[in-house]
Amino acid sequence: MGVLTHKSLSAQSHALSETDKQLTLLKEANIMCFEDKLREADLFPLTVIGIDVFQINVGKMCNQVCKHCHVDAGPDRKEIMTRETMQLCLDAIDKTTCSTVDLTGGAPEMNPNFRWFVEQLSAKGKKVLVRCNLTIIVANKKYNYLPEFFKKHNIEVVSSLPYFNSKKTDAQRGDGVFDKSIEALRMLNAVGYGIEGSGLILNLVYNPSGAFLPPDQGELETEFKNKLKIKFDISFNSLFAITNLPISRYLQYLLASDNYQGYMEKLVDAYNPIAVSSVMCRNTISIGWDGYIFDCDFNQMLDLKVAAEGQHLSEFNIERLLNRNIIVNQHCYGCTAGAGSSCGGEVVKN
Repeated sequence: MGVLTHKSLSAQSHALSETDKQLTLLKEANIMCFEDKLREADLFPLTVIGIDVFQINVGKMCNQVCKHCHVDAGPDRKEIMTRETMQLCLDAIDKTTCSTVDLTGGAPEMNPNFRWFVEQLSAKGKKVLVRCNLTIIVANKKYNYLPEFFKKHNIEVVSSLPYFNSKKTDAQRGDGVFDKSIEALRMLNAVGYGIEGSGLILNLVYNPSGAFLPPDQGELETEFKNKLKIKFDISFNSLFAITNLPISRYLQYLLASDNYQGYMEKLVDAYNPIAVSSVMCRNTISIGWDGYIFDCDFNQMLDLKVAAEGQHLSEFNIERLLNRNIIVNQHCYGCTAGAGSSCGGEVVKN
């Protein structure tokens, strides 16, 4: 098989957008088409079973620049959801029976209308998740309010922590990130998050730091809980092990390290048809910072909008969305490898 490198990516026509380049690479990786893989098991087309989760990217601005970030977020990103688009989100949510709203970014807390949006969602009685990178809580005094604010609105906090030591965490997320993350976790624990019986949910997210798949989620959770409790007196509820998908910044890492072809082959070899039925795109829609609608957060980063009329919140049509087929591509192998992967971790439970 031919091996694709970072150099070959640069050789692509300059007329192609970054998204086109990524999709071209995925197509040329010399692996079986994911759509054909689904056909083998009579699973194509992949269809929707409902809209239970609204995942909303409120902006790509972030105080960190993480090596694995599929959003390519950072301090220099200017894409921020406006209050007008947030209102379109609220109006669309009212047209569904969704139970959960999942706020992501970037660092969602950096959106100037973040507090207003959370208050509006909370008033609707929805379960609200915030994907917090932890360091934002301690990065600037103006964000020190977050633990108490989260508690007031009973927000479920989902936070990335690549490992339980500084060496691996800082290698993936930047110097000093681990110590700041521990400080933030202690602040969350102090108001009750992750403490048994408090009802305040604090979940952690693990992403592999290299070109390999995550280990068993249950075993990893036990190890994280033991290490963080013994070393730092930190408590949390659950750990989500998420497979890195070969797009954006993680794709660049794979290409630069000559691991792209090998990683794609690992994903294909680990393909699990049982995971297909529980992938998150079947009961989730993903909303971009500009109001466009996608099947999932990963399709959003590849600009693969939903296959339905009315691709923007201003034209939101629940019936069309419920009757659409889900757009799949080669990156979907990442969500169906092993025990499967979603924003909530493994999808196949033992």
